[in-house]
Amino acid sequence: MNDAALRQQLESAGALDSSSLDQAESFGKARRKNLAEAILELGLMPERDLYKLVASAHKLSFVDPGKAKIPQALIDRVPAAQALQNGALPVAEKGGVLYLAIDDPDKTFVLDSLGFVVGGEVRAALAPPSSLAEAMQRYYGSGVAAPGLGRAQPSAEEEGDDAPIIRLVQKTIEDALDARASDIHIEPFESRLRVRFRIDGVLKEVASHPRTLQGPLVSRLKILASLDIAEKRKPQDGRIPFRAKGRDIDIRASILPGNHGESMVMRLLDKEASLVSLDALGFTGHDREVFERLIKRPNGIFLVTGPTGSGKTTTLYAALRQLNNSDVKIITAEDPVEYHLTGINQCQVRHNIGLDFSRILRAMLRQAPNIILVGEIRDGETAEIAIQAALTGHLVFSTLHTNDSTSALARLIDMGVKPFLVSASIQAILAQRLVRKLCVSCKEAYEASPSELSSIGLASDQVGDRTLYRARGCDACGGVGYRGRSGIFELLVMDDTIREMTFRQEPTMKIRSYAESSAGMYTLLKDGARKVLAGETSIEEIFRVVAMG
Repeated sequence: MNDAALRQQLESAGALDSSSLDQAESFGKARRKNLAEAILELGLMPERDLYKLVASAHKLSFVDPGKAKIPQALIDRVPAAQALQNGALPVAEKGGVLYLAIDDPDKTFVLDSLGFVVGGEVRAALAPPSSLAEAMQRYYGSGVAAPGLGRAQPSAEEEGDDAPIIRLVQKTIEDALDARASDIHIEPFESRLRVRFRIDGVLKEVASHPRTLQGPLVSRLKILASLDIAEKRKPQDGRIPFRAKGRDIDIRASILPGNHGESMVMRLLDKEASLVSLDALGFTGHDREVFERLIKRPNGIFLVTGPTGSGKTTTLYAALRQLNNSDVKIITAEDPVEYHLTGINQCQVRHNIGLDFSRILRAMLRQAPNIILVGEIRDGETAEIAIQAALTGHLVFSTLHTNDSTSALARLIDMGVKPFLVSASIQAILAQRLVRKLCVSCKEAYEASPSELSSIGLASDQVGDRTLYRARGCDACGGVGYRGRSGIFELLVMDDTIREMTFRQEPTMKIRSYAESSAGMYTLLKDGARKVLAGETSIEEIFRVVAMG
Protein backbone atom coordinates (compact mmCIF):
# COMPACT_ATOMS: atom_id res chain seq x y z
CA MET A 1 0.00 0.00 0.00
CA ASN A 2 1.38 3.41 -0.94
CA ASP A 3 1.33 5.25 2.40
CA ALA A 4 2.55 8.53 0.87
CA ALA A 5 -0.31 8.57 -1.65
CA LEU A 6 -2.83 7.73 1.09
CA ARG A 7 -1.50 10.45 3.37
CA GLN A 8 -1.78 13.00 0.58
CA GLN A 9 -5.35 11.87 -0.13
CA LEU A 10 -6.32 12.10 3.58
CA GLU A 11 -4.81 15.56 3.92
CA SER A 12 -6.41 16.92 0.73
CA ALA A 13 -9.79 15.53 1.82
CA GLY A 14 -9.39 17.08 5.27
CA ALA A 15 -10.10 13.70 6.84
CA LEU A 16 -7.21 13.78 9.35
CA ASP A 17 -4.87 16.52 10.49
CA SER A 18 -1.10 16.23 10.16
CA SER A 19 -0.64 15.54 13.88
CA SER A 20 -2.94 12.51 13.74
CA LEU A 21 -1.23 11.25 10.60
CA ASP A 22 2.20 11.62 12.19
CA GLN A 23 1.01 9.63 15.19
CA ALA A 24 -0.46 6.92 12.95
CA GLU A 25 2.75 6.65 10.92
CA SER A 26 4.86 6.31 14.07
CA PHE A 27 2.46 3.72 15.46
CA GLY A 28 2.53 1.76 12.18
CA LYS A 29 6.32 1.78 11.88
CA ALA A 30 6.73 0.52 15.43
CA ARG A 31 4.34 -2.37 14.74
CA ARG A 32 5.13 -3.00 11.07
CA LYS A 33 1.69 -1.94 9.89
CA ASN A 34 0.79 0.19 6.91
CA LEU A 35 -0.85 3.57 7.37
CA ALA A 36 -4.42 2.34 6.82
CA GLU A 37 -4.03 -0.48 9.34
CA ALA A 38 -2.54 1.92 11.90
CA ILE A 39 -5.39 4.42 11.44
CA LEU A 40 -7.97 1.68 11.94
CA GLU A 41 -6.27 0.18 14.97
CA LEU A 42 -6.08 3.59 16.59
CA GLY A 43 -9.73 4.30 15.86
CA LEU A 44 -8.98 7.55 14.06
CA MET A 45 -11.52 7.00 11.25
CA PRO A 46 -14.45 4.70 10.44
CA GLU A 47 -13.25 1.84 8.23
CA ARG A 48 -15.66 2.51 5.35
CA ASP A 49 -14.70 6.18 5.07
CA LEU A 50 -11.00 5.36 5.22
CA TYR A 51 -11.14 2.72 2.47
CA LYS A 52 -13.02 5.05 0.15
CA LEU A 53 -9.98 7.32 0.35
CA VAL A 54 -7.55 4.38 0.04
CA ALA A 55 -9.35 3.42 -3.17
CA SER A 56 -9.09 6.98 -4.50
CA ALA A 57 -5.39 7.15 -3.62
CA HIS A 58 -4.74 3.98 -5.67
CA LYS A 59 -7.18 4.85 -8.47
CA LEU A 60 -9.41 1.85 -7.77
CA SER A 61 -13.17 1.50 -7.64
CA PHE A 62 -14.69 1.24 -4.16
CA VAL A 63 -17.22 -1.42 -3.19
CA ASP A 64 -18.83 -2.46 0.09
CA PRO A 65 -19.97 -6.10 -0.30
CA GLY A 66 -20.86 -6.67 3.36
CA LYS A 67 -24.57 -5.95 3.01
CA ALA A 68 -24.92 -6.24 -0.77
CA LYS A 69 -26.76 -9.17 -2.44
CA ILE A 70 -24.54 -10.69 -5.10
CA PRO A 71 -26.16 -13.04 -7.67
CA GLN A 72 -25.16 -16.68 -7.13
CA ALA A 73 -24.24 -16.98 -10.80
CA LEU A 74 -21.61 -14.30 -10.27
CA ILE A 75 -20.25 -16.03 -7.15
CA ASP A 76 -19.96 -19.28 -9.12
CA ARG A 77 -17.64 -17.63 -11.67
CA VAL A 78 -14.73 -18.09 -9.23
CA PRO A 79 -14.21 -21.47 -7.52
CA ALA A 80 -14.54 -21.14 -3.72
CA ALA A 81 -11.03 -22.50 -3.09
CA GLN A 82 -9.50 -19.92 -5.45
CA ALA A 83 -11.57 -17.09 -3.99
CA LEU A 84 -10.60 -17.97 -0.41
CA GLN A 85 -6.95 -18.52 -1.27
CA ASN A 86 -6.67 -15.14 -2.95
CA GLY A 87 -9.06 -13.23 -0.71
CA ALA A 88 -11.04 -12.02 -3.71
CA LEU A 89 -14.82 -11.93 -4.17
CA PRO A 90 -16.65 -11.39 -7.49
CA VAL A 91 -19.04 -8.47 -6.97
CA ALA A 92 -20.11 -7.21 -10.39
CA GLU A 93 -19.80 -7.75 -14.13
CA LYS A 94 -19.94 -4.88 -16.61
CA GLY A 95 -19.20 -4.99 -20.33
CA GLY A 96 -17.66 -8.41 -20.05
CA VAL A 97 -15.31 -7.33 -17.24
CA LEU A 98 -15.55 -9.16 -13.92
CA TYR A 99 -14.88 -6.98 -10.86
CA LEU A 100 -13.26 -8.68 -7.89
CA ALA A 101 -13.33 -7.16 -4.40
CA ILE A 102 -10.01 -7.20 -2.55
CA ASP A 103 -9.06 -5.52 0.73
CA ASP A 104 -5.50 -4.44 -0.09
CA PRO A 105 -4.47 -2.42 -3.18
CA ASP A 106 -1.17 -4.33 -3.24
CA LYS A 107 -3.06 -7.56 -3.97
CA THR A 108 -3.91 -6.64 -7.56
CA PHE A 109 -1.39 -9.30 -8.64
CA VAL A 110 -4.07 -11.94 -7.92
CA LEU A 111 -5.97 -10.65 -10.94
CA ASP A 112 -3.55 -12.40 -13.31
CA SER A 113 -4.17 -15.88 -11.95
CA LEU A 114 -7.89 -15.35 -11.42
CA GLY A 115 -8.26 -13.92 -14.93
CA PHE A 116 -6.88 -17.18 -16.24
CA VAL A 117 -9.29 -19.17 -14.03
CA VAL A 118 -12.43 -17.31 -15.13
CA GLY A 119 -11.28 -17.08 -18.73
CA GLY A 120 -11.84 -13.36 -19.18
CA GLU A 121 -10.84 -9.84 -18.14
CA VAL A 122 -10.91 -9.05 -14.43
CA ARG A 123 -10.43 -5.77 -12.53
CA ALA A 124 -10.00 -4.98 -8.86
CA ALA A 125 -12.38 -3.07 -6.60
CA LEU A 126 -11.26 -2.14 -3.09
CA ALA A 127 -13.46 -3.20 -0.17
CA PRO A 128 -13.18 -2.52 3.60
CA PRO A 129 -11.46 -5.58 5.14
CA SER A 130 -14.20 -6.36 7.64
CA SER A 131 -16.91 -5.98 5.01
CA LEU A 132 -15.08 -8.32 2.62
CA ALA A 133 -14.52 -10.89 5.39
CA GLU A 134 -18.24 -10.81 6.22
CA ALA A 135 -19.21 -11.35 2.57
CA MET A 136 -16.71 -14.19 2.12
CA GLN A 137 -18.17 -15.89 5.17
CA ARG A 138 -21.69 -15.49 3.81
CA TYR A 139 -21.03 -16.76 0.29
CA TYR A 140 -18.29 -19.34 0.83
CA GLY A 141 -19.07 -20.50 4.37
CA SER A 142 -15.55 -19.75 5.57
CA GLY A 143 -14.24 -16.48 6.82
CA VAL A 144 -11.22 -14.61 5.63
CA ALA A 145 -9.80 -12.61 8.55
CA ALA A 146 -9.23 -8.97 7.87
CA PRO A 147 -5.43 -8.90 7.56
CA GLY A 148 -3.51 -6.96 10.14
CA LEU A 149 -6.59 -5.70 11.97
CA GLY A 150 -6.52 -6.45 15.68
CA ARG A 151 -9.31 -3.97 16.29
CA ALA A 152 -12.97 -4.35 16.97
CA GLN A 153 -15.43 -2.65 14.70
CA PRO A 154 -16.07 1.04 15.34
CA SER A 155 -18.69 1.54 18.02
CA ALA A 156 -21.69 3.78 17.55
CA GLU A 157 -19.83 6.57 19.32
CA GLU A 158 -16.98 6.45 16.77
CA GLU A 159 -19.08 6.35 13.59
CA GLY A 160 -19.51 9.51 11.58
CA ASP A 161 -17.92 11.53 8.85
CA ASP A 162 -15.61 13.54 11.09
CA ALA A 163 -14.47 10.92 13.63
CA PRO A 164 -16.32 12.19 16.73
CA ILE A 165 -13.58 11.11 19.18
CA ILE A 166 -11.06 13.29 17.37
CA ARG A 167 -13.46 16.21 17.47
CA LEU A 168 -14.24 15.57 21.14
CA VAL A 169 -10.54 15.66 22.07
CA GLN A 170 -9.98 18.82 20.02
CA LYS A 171 -13.01 20.55 21.53
CA THR A 172 -12.14 19.53 25.09
CA ILE A 173 -8.63 20.98 24.85
CA GLU A 174 -9.81 24.15 23.10
CA ASP A 175 -12.57 24.66 25.70
CA ALA A 176 -9.95 24.26 28.44
CA LEU A 177 -7.78 26.94 26.83
CA ASP A 178 -10.76 29.26 26.47
CA ALA A 179 -11.56 28.73 30.15
CA ARG A 180 -7.91 29.48 31.12
CA ALA A 181 -7.64 26.00 32.66
CA SER A 182 -4.28 24.71 33.83
CA ASP A 183 -5.34 21.04 33.89
CA ILE A 184 -7.91 18.71 32.34
CA HIS A 185 -9.05 15.76 34.48
CA ILE A 186 -10.74 12.80 32.74
CA GLU A 187 -12.14 10.46 35.38
CA PRO A 188 -14.11 7.23 34.78
CA PHE A 189 -16.84 6.14 37.19
CA GLU A 190 -19.24 3.22 37.18
CA SER A 191 -21.86 4.85 34.99
CA ARG A 192 -20.22 7.94 33.49
CA LEU A 193 -17.02 9.67 32.44
CA ARG A 194 -16.42 12.97 34.22
CA VAL A 195 -14.37 15.82 32.73
CA ARG A 196 -13.16 18.60 35.01
CA PHE A 197 -11.02 21.68 34.39
CA ARG A 198 -8.75 23.21 37.01
CA ILE A 199 -9.34 26.94 36.66
CA ASP A 200 -7.36 29.32 38.86
CA GLY A 201 -6.41 26.36 41.04
CA VAL A 202 -9.97 25.10 41.64
CA LEU A 203 -11.57 22.10 39.90
CA LYS A 204 -14.83 22.60 38.05
CA GLU A 205 -16.90 19.90 36.35
CA VAL A 206 -17.52 20.82 32.71
CA ALA A 207 -18.85 17.63 31.09
CA SER A 208 -20.25 14.20 31.81
CA HIS A 209 -20.02 11.61 29.02
CA PRO A 210 -21.40 8.07 28.63
CA ARG A 211 -19.13 5.45 30.20
CA THR A 212 -18.69 3.85 26.75
CA LEU A 213 -16.58 6.83 25.63
CA GLN A 214 -13.85 6.14 28.21
CA GLY A 215 -11.95 3.58 26.12
CA PRO A 216 -11.92 5.44 22.77
CA LEU A 217 -11.21 8.81 24.41
CA VAL A 218 -8.28 7.65 26.53
CA SER A 219 -6.90 5.58 23.63
CA ARG A 220 -6.94 8.63 21.37
CA LEU A 221 -5.14 10.71 24.00
CA LYS A 222 -2.60 7.92 24.56
CA ILE A 223 -1.81 7.91 20.87
CA LEU A 224 -1.28 11.67 20.88
CA ALA A 225 1.04 11.30 23.89
CA SER A 226 2.97 8.40 22.29
CA LEU A 227 1.94 6.04 25.09
CA ASP A 228 1.26 2.29 24.92
CA ILE A 229 -2.47 1.88 24.25
CA ALA A 230 -2.31 -1.83 25.12
CA GLU A 231 -0.93 -1.17 28.62
CA LYS A 232 -3.82 -0.57 31.02
CA ARG A 233 -2.31 -1.85 34.27
CA LYS A 234 0.56 0.56 34.89
CA PRO A 235 0.80 4.35 35.24
CA GLN A 236 2.17 6.13 32.18
CA ASP A 237 3.42 9.65 31.45
CA GLY A 238 3.83 11.39 28.13
CA ARG A 239 3.63 14.70 26.28
CA ILE A 240 1.29 15.97 23.60
CA PRO A 241 2.37 18.80 21.28
CA PHE A 242 -0.81 20.65 20.41
CA ARG A 243 -1.63 23.70 18.32
CA ALA A 244 -4.83 25.60 18.92
CA LYS A 245 -5.99 29.12 18.14
CA GLY A 246 -2.61 29.97 16.63
CA ARG A 247 -0.69 29.00 19.79
CA ASP A 248 1.68 26.11 20.50
CA ILE A 249 0.62 24.24 23.62
CA ASP A 250 2.62 21.54 25.40
CA ILE A 251 0.47 19.07 27.29
CA ARG A 252 1.89 16.83 30.01
CA ALA A 253 -0.24 13.70 30.20
CA SER A 254 -0.44 11.34 33.17
CA ILE A 255 -2.37 8.04 33.19
CA LEU A 256 -3.34 6.26 36.41
CA PRO A 257 -5.21 2.90 36.41
CA GLY A 258 -8.22 2.77 38.73
CA ASN A 259 -11.02 0.38 39.61
CA HIS A 260 -13.28 1.83 36.88
CA GLY A 261 -10.56 2.22 34.25
CA GLU A 262 -7.76 4.64 33.53
CA SER A 263 -8.04 8.24 34.67
CA MET A 264 -6.02 10.89 32.88
CA VAL A 265 -4.75 14.31 33.88
CA MET A 266 -3.37 16.72 31.30
CA ARG A 267 -1.37 19.77 32.37
CA LEU A 268 -1.64 22.53 29.76
CA LEU A 269 1.58 24.48 29.30
CA ASP A 270 0.99 27.56 27.20
CA LYS A 271 4.46 28.53 25.99
CA GLU A 272 3.49 32.15 25.52
CA ALA A 273 1.03 32.89 28.31
CA SER A 274 2.98 31.28 31.15
CA LEU A 275 6.31 33.06 30.71
CA VAL A 276 5.45 36.03 32.89
CA SER A 277 7.45 38.72 34.66
CA LEU A 278 7.91 39.13 38.39
CA ASP A 279 5.46 42.04 38.28
CA ALA A 280 2.79 39.84 36.73
CA LEU A 281 3.39 37.31 39.51
CA GLY A 282 2.41 39.92 42.07
CA PHE A 283 5.89 40.10 43.58
CA THR A 284 6.24 43.71 44.75
CA GLY A 285 7.45 45.88 47.61
CA HIS A 286 10.45 45.37 49.87
CA ASP A 287 10.65 41.60 49.31
CA ARG A 288 10.87 42.18 45.57
CA GLU A 289 13.82 44.55 46.01
CA VAL A 290 15.59 42.04 48.26
CA PHE A 291 14.84 39.22 45.80
CA GLU A 292 16.40 41.12 42.90
CA ARG A 293 19.55 41.77 44.94
CA LEU A 294 19.78 38.11 45.98
CA ILE A 295 19.52 36.66 42.48
CA LYS A 296 22.44 38.81 41.37
CA ARG A 297 24.82 37.30 43.90
CA PRO A 298 27.71 35.34 42.37
CA ASN A 299 27.17 32.12 44.32
CA GLY A 300 24.97 30.27 46.77
CA ILE A 301 21.63 28.46 46.59
CA PHE A 302 18.27 30.15 46.14
CA LEU A 303 15.35 27.83 46.86
CA VAL A 304 11.67 28.27 45.96
CA THR A 305 9.29 26.09 47.97
CA GLY A 306 5.62 25.25 47.91
CA PRO A 307 3.21 22.49 46.91
CA THR A 308 2.59 21.30 43.35
CA GLY A 309 0.93 24.00 41.26
CA SER A 310 2.04 26.94 43.43
CA GLY A 311 4.01 28.60 40.62
CA LYS A 312 7.57 27.70 41.74
CA THR A 313 8.87 27.01 38.22
CA THR A 314 7.22 30.15 36.88
CA THR A 315 9.02 32.25 39.50
CA LEU A 316 12.39 30.70 38.68
CA TYR A 317 11.86 31.22 34.95
CA ALA A 318 11.06 34.88 35.64
CA ALA A 319 14.34 35.18 37.57
CA LEU A 320 16.32 33.46 34.80
CA ARG A 321 14.85 35.73 32.15
CA GLN A 322 15.99 38.71 34.20
CA LEU A 323 19.52 37.28 34.49
CA ASN A 324 19.80 36.01 30.91
CA ASN A 325 22.50 38.13 29.31
CA SER A 326 25.20 37.38 26.76
CA ASP A 327 27.94 37.58 29.41
CA VAL A 328 26.62 34.74 31.61
CA LYS A 329 26.22 31.02 30.93
CA ILE A 330 23.01 29.48 32.30
CA ILE A 331 22.34 25.72 32.28
CA THR A 332 19.18 24.02 33.53
CA ALA A 333 18.30 20.42 34.41
CA GLU A 334 14.54 19.95 34.23
CA ASP A 335 11.97 17.17 34.36
CA PRO A 336 10.41 18.01 32.00
CA VAL A 337 11.62 21.12 30.16
CA GLU A 338 8.37 23.06 30.38
CA TYR A 339 9.23 26.24 28.47
CA HIS A 340 12.08 26.87 26.09
CA LEU A 341 14.10 29.97 26.87
CA THR A 342 16.27 31.53 24.17
CA GLY A 343 19.93 31.81 25.14
CA ILE A 344 19.74 29.25 27.97
CA ASN A 345 21.11 25.69 27.78
CA GLN A 346 18.28 23.42 28.93
CA CYS A 347 18.75 19.70 29.64
CA GLN A 348 15.90 17.17 29.91
CA VAL A 349 16.00 14.49 32.64
CA ARG A 350 15.64 10.99 31.13
CA HIS A 351 15.28 8.40 33.88
CA ASN A 352 15.04 5.50 31.40
CA ILE A 353 18.70 5.94 30.46
CA GLY A 354 19.92 6.93 33.92
CA LEU A 355 20.09 10.64 33.11
CA ASP A 356 18.75 11.99 36.40
CA PHE A 357 19.24 15.33 38.16
CA SER A 358 22.42 14.29 39.97
CA ARG A 359 24.10 12.97 36.82
CA ILE A 360 23.21 16.07 34.78
CA LEU A 361 24.37 18.30 37.61
CA ARG A 362 27.80 16.63 37.73
CA ALA A 363 28.16 16.97 33.96
CA MET A 364 27.03 20.59 33.79
CA LEU A 365 29.66 21.68 36.30
CA ARG A 366 32.27 20.77 33.68
CA GLN A 367 30.56 23.22 31.30
CA ALA A 368 31.71 26.19 33.45
CA PRO A 369 28.29 27.79 33.97
CA ASN A 370 27.67 30.94 36.01
CA ILE A 371 24.09 30.03 36.91
CA ILE A 372 22.52 26.61 37.36
CA LEU A 373 18.83 25.71 37.64
CA VAL A 374 17.98 22.28 39.06
CA GLY A 375 14.28 21.69 38.47
CA GLU A 376 13.77 20.01 41.84
CA ILE A 377 15.90 18.69 44.69
CA ARG A 378 14.42 15.25 45.26
CA ASP A 379 17.15 13.38 47.13
CA GLY A 380 20.25 13.82 49.23
CA GLU A 381 22.64 13.14 46.35
CA THR A 382 21.21 15.93 44.21
CA ALA A 383 21.13 18.26 47.22
CA GLU A 384 24.79 17.63 48.06
CA ILE A 385 25.98 18.19 44.48
CA ALA A 386 23.94 21.42 44.28
CA ILE A 387 25.46 22.61 47.55
CA GLN A 388 28.99 21.77 46.42
CA ALA A 389 28.31 23.76 43.24
CA ALA A 390 27.13 26.72 45.31
CA LEU A 391 30.23 26.55 47.52
CA THR A 392 32.55 26.51 44.50
CA GLY A 393 31.36 29.73 42.92
CA HIS A 394 28.05 28.95 41.17
CA LEU A 395 24.63 30.51 41.68
CA VAL A 396 22.14 27.65 41.99
CA PHE A 397 18.36 27.90 41.73
CA SER A 398 16.08 25.01 42.64
CA THR A 399 12.70 24.04 44.09
CA LEU A 400 11.68 21.97 47.09
CA HIS A 401 8.31 20.66 48.26
CA THR A 402 7.78 22.15 51.73
CA ASN A 403 4.94 24.15 53.26
CA ASP A 404 6.95 27.21 54.25
CA SER A 405 10.41 28.72 53.94
CA THR A 406 11.94 27.63 57.26
CA SER A 407 10.85 24.00 56.79
CA ALA A 408 13.17 23.77 53.78
CA LEU A 409 16.22 23.92 56.06
CA ALA A 410 15.06 20.90 58.06
CA ARG A 411 14.04 19.10 54.88
CA LEU A 412 17.57 19.32 53.44
CA ILE A 413 19.06 18.00 56.67
CA ASP A 414 16.49 15.15 56.66
CA MET A 415 17.75 14.25 53.18
CA GLY A 416 21.17 13.61 54.69
CA VAL A 417 22.91 16.90 53.94
CA LYS A 418 25.24 17.93 56.78
CA PRO A 419 23.90 20.94 58.74
CA PHE A 420 27.09 22.99 58.27
CA LEU A 421 26.75 22.61 54.47
CA VAL A 422 23.13 23.77 54.58
CA SER A 423 23.93 26.80 56.74
CA ALA A 424 26.93 27.77 54.58
CA SER A 425 25.36 27.42 51.12
CA ILE A 426 21.75 28.63 51.35
CA GLN A 427 21.35 32.33 50.54
CA ALA A 428 17.56 32.60 50.70
CA ILE A 429 14.35 30.58 50.56
CA LEU A 430 11.16 31.84 48.95
CA ALA A 431 7.90 30.12 49.88
CA GLN A 432 4.90 30.92 47.72
CA ARG A 433 1.25 30.19 46.97
CA LEU A 434 -1.13 31.27 44.24
CA VAL A 435 -4.37 32.98 45.28
CA ARG A 436 -7.29 33.83 43.03
CA LYS A 437 -7.78 37.49 42.21
CA LEU A 438 -11.21 39.05 42.62
CA CYS A 439 -13.06 39.66 39.38
CA VAL A 440 -12.79 43.39 38.68
CA SER A 441 -16.21 43.36 37.02
CA CYS A 442 -18.20 42.15 40.01
CA LYS A 443 -16.18 42.31 43.24
CA GLU A 444 -18.37 43.56 46.05
CA ALA A 445 -17.36 46.00 48.79
CA TYR A 446 -18.36 45.02 52.33
CA GLU A 447 -17.42 45.52 55.96
CA ALA A 448 -15.55 42.53 57.37
CA SER A 449 -16.29 41.37 60.91
CA PRO A 450 -13.52 41.40 63.54
CA SER A 451 -13.42 37.58 63.50
CA GLU A 452 -12.88 37.54 59.73
CA LEU A 453 -10.05 40.05 60.05
CA SER A 454 -8.38 38.16 62.87
CA SER A 455 -8.51 34.93 60.80
CA ILE A 456 -5.79 36.39 58.57
CA GLY A 457 -3.98 38.29 61.31
CA LEU A 458 -5.55 41.72 60.77
CA ALA A 459 -7.01 44.11 63.34
CA SER A 460 -9.71 46.72 62.66
CA ASP A 461 -7.27 49.61 63.11
CA GLN A 462 -5.00 48.15 60.40
CA VAL A 463 -7.87 48.32 57.91
CA GLY A 464 -8.56 51.97 58.62
CA ASP A 465 -10.55 53.57 55.82
CA ARG A 466 -9.58 50.94 53.23
CA THR A 467 -12.36 49.16 51.37
CA LEU A 468 -12.39 45.38 51.55
CA TYR A 469 -13.99 43.24 48.86
CA ARG A 470 -15.50 39.79 48.52
CA ALA A 471 -16.43 37.58 45.58
CA ARG A 472 -19.82 37.92 43.98
CA GLY A 473 -19.93 36.30 40.51
CA CYS A 474 -20.87 37.45 37.01
CA ASP A 475 -20.70 36.33 33.38
CA ALA A 476 -17.14 37.62 33.00
CA CYS A 477 -15.80 35.24 35.68
CA GLY A 478 -18.16 32.34 35.08
CA GLY A 479 -20.11 33.06 38.24
CA VAL A 480 -17.25 32.27 40.65
CA GLY A 481 -16.25 35.83 41.55
CA TYR A 482 -12.57 35.34 40.73
CA ARG A 483 -10.54 35.69 37.56
CA GLY A 484 -6.80 35.11 37.33
CA ARG A 485 -4.25 34.42 40.05
CA SER A 486 -1.48 36.23 41.86
CA GLY A 487 1.31 35.06 44.13
CA ILE A 488 1.75 35.54 47.84
CA PHE A 489 5.30 35.19 49.08
CA GLU A 490 7.43 34.55 52.16
CA LEU A 491 11.10 35.40 51.74
CA LEU A 492 13.58 34.05 54.29
CA VAL A 493 17.02 35.65 53.92
CA MET A 494 19.80 33.81 55.72
CA ASP A 495 21.72 35.96 58.19
CA ASP A 496 24.44 34.96 60.66
CA THR A 497 21.95 34.10 63.41
CA ILE A 498 19.80 31.88 61.19
CA ARG A 499 22.94 30.16 59.86
CA GLU A 500 24.06 29.45 63.41
CA MET A 501 20.60 28.16 64.38
CA THR A 502 20.59 25.90 61.32
CA PHE A 503 24.05 24.57 62.14
CA ARG A 504 22.87 23.72 65.67
CA GLN A 505 19.71 22.13 64.21
CA GLU A 506 17.41 24.23 66.35
CA PRO A 507 13.63 23.60 65.95
CA THR A 508 11.99 25.00 62.83
CA MET A 509 9.46 26.98 64.86
CA LYS A 510 12.26 28.72 66.78
CA ILE A 511 14.00 29.71 63.53
CA ARG A 512 10.65 30.90 62.16
CA SER A 513 9.92 32.96 65.27
CA TYR A 514 13.30 34.69 65.02
CA ALA A 515 12.87 35.31 61.26
CA GLU A 516 9.51 37.00 61.85
CA SER A 517 10.39 39.02 64.94
CA SER A 518 14.01 39.98 64.33
CA ALA A 519 14.83 39.40 60.66
CA GLY A 520 11.74 41.16 59.32
CA MET A 521 10.33 38.21 57.38
CA TYR A 522 6.83 38.72 56.01
CA THR A 523 4.91 35.43 56.25
CA LEU A 524 2.58 34.07 53.61
CA LEU A 525 -0.35 35.11 55.79
CA LYS A 526 0.93 38.66 56.18
CA ASP A 527 1.57 39.01 52.45
CA GLY A 528 -1.92 37.66 51.81
CA ALA A 529 -3.34 40.24 54.22
CA ARG A 530 -1.53 42.97 52.27
CA LYS A 531 -3.24 41.82 49.08
CA VAL A 532 -6.61 41.80 50.86
CA LEU A 533 -6.06 45.40 51.98
CA ALA A 534 -5.07 46.30 48.41
CA GLY A 535 -8.43 44.94 47.15
CA GLU A 536 -6.81 42.25 45.02
CA THR A 537 -8.26 39.20 46.74
CA SER A 538 -10.61 38.20 49.55
CA ILE A 539 -10.18 37.09 53.14
CA GLU A 540 -11.95 33.84 52.26
CA GLU A 541 -9.40 33.10 49.53
CA ILE A 542 -6.39 33.72 51.79
CA PHE A 543 -7.97 31.50 54.44
CA ARG A 544 -8.47 28.77 51.81
CA VAL A 545 -4.90 28.82 50.52
CA VAL A 546 -2.74 29.48 53.59
CA ALA A 547 -2.64 26.85 56.34
CA MET A 548 -3.55 28.37 59.68
CA GLY A 549 -1.31 27.14 62.45
